[in-house]
Amino acid sequence: MSTRVLIDHRKSGAGARHPEKAHRPDNPIARKPDWIRVKAPNHPTYHETRKLMRDNKLVTVCEEAACPNIGECWTQRHATMMIMGEICTRACAFCNVTTGLPNALDHDEPQRVADAVAKLGLRHVVITSVDRDDLRDGGAEHFARVIAAIRLASPETTIEILTPDFLRKPGALEVVVAAKPDVFNHNIETVPRLYPTIRPGARYYQSLRLLDRVKQIDPSIFTKSGLMLGLGEEKMELAQVMDDFRIADVDFITMGQYLQPTVKHAAVARFVTPDEFGEYATMARVKGFLQVSATPLTRSSYHADADFAALRAAREALLRDRKTAPGVGAV
Repeated sequence: MSTRVLIDHRKSGAGARHPEKAHRPDNPIARKPDWIRVKAPNHPTYHETRKLMRDNKLVTVCEEAACPNIGECWTQRHATMMIMGEICTRACAFCNVTTGLPNALDHDEPQRVADAVAKLGLRHVVITSVDRDDLRDGGAEHFARVIAAIRLASPETTIEILTPDFLRKPGALEVVVAAKPDVFNHNIETVPRLYPTIRPGARYYQSLRLLDRVKQIDPSIFTKSGLMLGLGEEKMELAQVMDDFRIADVDFITMGQYLQPTVKHAAVARFVTPDEFGEYATMARVKGFLQVSATPLTRSSYHADADFAALRAAREALLRDRKTAPGVGAV
């Protein structure tokens, strides 16, 4: 029989993590359907991964964002590291990461991250961060230092970054792109209509422009973005976001079910069925994405290593097809 995952977030209660949400009315948390339920983590490798994160004084989005896949991923030694601390300057209605005034950057962190990547023997690593609106460059240089440290410590590891939007941080994106991550991920999260209530500190077209700009600067970098479903979006709105992604030449789209962290967070409007996720995946493939991941439990870094291998293979196949197509020259 499956059970709900219980995760130690090291801070208890919605008020402790989210004082900015304390005044909001409670939104009762709906019972999850069977297809959302996962087993509690108990594999020895899970505990080994957890210990390594603690020993290296690293923060993971797996814990901070209450990811339901933590047991599966950590058992496979896949942990998504969250740099620049665990305190975010934004207060998105969906997110379980603590909001507040962050601490100063830890300049030893890039090396600690690189050491952990090497010890885990990762083929592919995902590095994300909190929003750091308090920093002049939004943390762009810190991202670049982390990427450089991983390249030195583990040259064969491919690197995927999941960045903030660098809103009002001119030149920040260029610093990160110059560090040449293999995948540049930035999540749109939801449809434009829902931004004022779900992602009030962000701007839809800023996020879209960010992804577009990555491709303009360095077309060799894969771009990726994700959406949460079940917040009240409509099918045609999702189709429009997919079209916006394709105009920006986004390679990889992820879609997963939004899960409400506490009673003070945005309520789940509905649980999208696995069949509906399958329909959205088909829609995305028809629109031309190189890679699509759309299931209730999909998250940005879920199965990221296997997905990256498939993404790279899809691009290689596309380039081969273009070279061999009648009347088409070499790419």
